[in-house]
Amino acid sequence: MEIVEVFSSIQGEGRYVGCRQVFVRLAGCNLACDYCDTPGSRGGAAAGRVEAAPGRRDFFTVANPVPAGALAGYVNSLLREPHHSVSLTGGEPLCQAAELADLVPRLAGRRYLETNGTMPDELAVVLPHIDIVSMDVKLPSTAGREWWDEHERFLRLASTREVYVKMVLTGATGDEEFRRALSLVAAVDRRIPVVLQPVTPVGSVTGIAPEDVLRLLAAALDVVDDVRVIPQTHKMMGQL
Repeated sequence: MEIVEVFSSIQGEGRYVGCRQVFVRLAGCNLACDYCDTPGSRGGAAAGRVEAAPGRRDFFTVANPVPAGALAGYVNSLLREPHHSVSLTGGEPLCQAAELADLVPRLAGRRYLETNGTMPDELAVVLPHIDIVSMDVKLPSTAGREWWDEHERFLRLASTREVYVKMVLTGATGDEEFRRALSLVAAVDRRIPVVLQPVTPVGSVTGIAPEDVLRLLAAALDVVDDVRVIPQTHKMMGQL
């Protein structure tokens, strides 16, 4: 597999914020969101880095691509200390769906997929081996185009596992796209948890006003049952 890095840290986003995880950051992405905080993960890389001991930041370099057996060995070595799960993240991990389906059954911990939710066919390949799905709904104001059909197909598949939805809110978030995203979730199951994530401003992306967060939160609670506002906490803690 093409990897960027493997390391132990604290989940800083979404429903499992604060949980210790081993992160497997894979290279490649099918999107270029304007608020992306891992742009280096979009393309391939000649090599990746792997943490030798959990939390020590004692990285060593490995050449890409990394065989699934070797990569599972690196991950399972970090799991010798207690972790909640293994976060398969990116980039977009489903860009390497066939290879991911080979890797994931070899992992010792629970499997937690962080995904942009735009590749339902690839999800079907991997999903039998996944325990938890953290699915983004990409709003057109930040993703550059609409993904409604792909998102709905993806969420219907993911709803056969434990799943929650995350939406990043920026100063450009519009009421109409926000309502449509919530309606999409409710059409699958209004009990699916929704995390609203105020953007960490980067480049030309502006943050959302606090009063707008409260207004959107109120609107969301009229459509789905479980809504939480959680920013990127790992950046506040200085974690990777």
